[in-house]
Amino acid sequence: MPADLDFPVIFLLPSHLGSEELQELVEQIPTLTYDINEAEVILGKISRKERALFELRKRKLATEEVEKDERTPPASPPRKRIRLSATPALGSSDLDSDTCSEGEIQRRLVGPVSVPKVEPTVKVAKLSWFTDSLSAGEVLPLDDKYAIYRGRKAMQPPPAPASVQTTPTKSTSNILTRAHEDSHPRTPPSSQKRYSSQGSSQKPGSTYASHPVTKTPKRPALLRQTTSEHDLDTHLPPIPPCLHTTYSCQRSTPANPPNQEFISLLLQIRLARTLTGDKIGVRAYSSAIATVAAYPFPFQTQNEVARLPGCGQKIALLYQEYKTSGTLKEAEEYKSDPKLQVLKLFYDIWGVAETTAREFYNKGWRDIDDVVEYGWDGLTRVQQIGVKYYDEFLLKIPRREVEEIGGVILKEANKIEEGFGMVIVGGYRRGKKESGDVDVVLSHRDEEATRGFVERIVVGLERRGYITHTLLLSTANTERGQEPVAWKGDSRVAGSGFDTLDKALVVWQDPNYEGEGRNTNPHRRVDIIISPWKTAGCAVLGWTSGTTFQRDLRRYCKKEKGLKFDSSGVRSRKDGAWVDLESDPVTGEPAPDMLTAERRVFNGVGLEWREPEERCTN
Repeated sequence: MPADLDFPVIFLLPSHLGSEELQELVEQIPTLTYDINEAEVILGKISRKERALFELRKRKLATEEVEKDERTPPASPPRKRIRLSATPALGSSDLDSDTCSEGEIQRRLVGPVSVPKVEPTVKVAKLSWFTDSLSAGEVLPLDDKYAIYRGRKAMQPPPAPASVQTTPTKSTSNILTRAHEDSHPRTPPSSQKRYSSQGSSQKPGSTYASHPVTKTPKRPALLRQTTSEHDLDTHLPPIPPCLHTTYSCQRSTPANPPNQEFISLLLQIRLARTLTGDKIGVRAYSSAIATVAAYPFPFQTQNEVARLPGCGQKIALLYQEYKTSGTLKEAEEYKSDPKLQVLKLFYDIWGVAETTAREFYNKGWRDIDDVVEYGWDGLTRVQQIGVKYYDEFLLKIPRREVEEIGGVILKEANKIEEGFGMVIVGGYRRGKKESGDVDVVLSHRDEEATRGFVERIVVGLERRGYITHTLLLSTANTERGQEPVAWKGDSRVAGSGFDTLDKALVVWQDPNYEGEGRNTNPHRRVDIIISPWKTAGCAVLGWTSGTTFQRDLRRYCKKEKGLKFDSSGVRSRKDGAWVDLESDPVTGEPAPDMLTAERRVFNGVGLEWREPEERCTN
């Protein structure tokens, strides 16, 4: 197991890593850090020193290359033995050679032994070093086969004292004071504040502006425990068997778990990481949140958190902070950070991802009016619609209205072609009282009926006045012959994402309103998905489950079953053949309905059935 290997502290570079590969590495690295300044090894899918230096510069980590003859430090000179007979009388009996060690006597009499100061080093290594270490069952040496670059981290000079004593005093009290101060370095004043790797490596105008500086690597904080907490730890409930897995699709995750308030704070931190482009942090927090959400008991101690897969000391320390203060500093900083709040504003525009939100910010835009005034012509049509209906799209949709919209769609489908079935999926099916949008899956036993049907139903609903704008209309599944998406090995194939079914993403407005004048009913976001009957269970499963559940389902199928799962069906990773999990295994008859088909998919991939209300991963 990776946790049994004594790896150094590792920072993972996300460059050139696919989403599934990134997630697997985040969960495999037991000593992962999100702060590059803390890392002893920087791991990446890179092979050239030039690229390694680029990644370090990009993250504001200043280093000086270590030459080969410097890599093995000289052995430390033997420490001289102190002559106890020469010990001066101090007029105090607090030194006892029978109870104090030799080192303790020496430290307390003459101060700490002078040891040459060694700046911390960092190695940039190939990803194969980590994977080969896992395969070998031991941490392999970071030799020239794996190490791309070795550098000495630039250290920040210590702060200048307020006054300097030019003539040292030889009194015993001063010696002991200096020894104490040397073992407890003074905290730098606020004017010498160090900046994180996300920002500038030094404060403008600093005394040391000519020297690049970085944060000094720090050891992780230790979990502190009171006596009462220790007593609680001896009576902790056992970890449920389903939490011994890293796959959230194997767990029950309710909508309102016992630790919901703590989860809400973690979600704010994850959102901040999303907005700043920290992919590794987002993945790590997603895994931790999924674990915490599936834990069926209220947390009592930080050690209870630390023992859970995907959490560890990092999340345990956050829980300790939450338990003490009722909040998390990083979550509060997110809410008060002007830049993050502007990024969130842009991120909430439908059609704007986090990368586009950062582009808007970097152009100097700070609100929706700036987007309209300075960037309207450069927006895509979808983004323009997202801006136009910004406030309305943020309004939640109550369950009653979701059901009404679904009813209109099903009625229109059967008006065009009798025999269509429908399942309202998404947050509604997971039991949410309010939804952000409406997702429905339509299917028909006759495969010819679903071929190209998405275009017909959109036209029909437009004529009736329900669809005001079509944001996306995809007939990819029809063009593919309504077959599950092809699998062509582990290389990424354009258009082979999680969902490749025929679908229409539309803007919906109820045309029925009272009074005269303009229709004041809010505009809603509605997704209409069309699936052939033979894979409708995969479509319902994929579109019902929470984000992390979907991600882990694909990962589980790949790693544990050798299958490729998406909402269009299941393929074998050996030969690419379609695997029929929904027909009756004895008679070969299709599933009688879409929900039965979904249950058969669970069974076919070896998963225990989970009700939709148990798939509420964020």
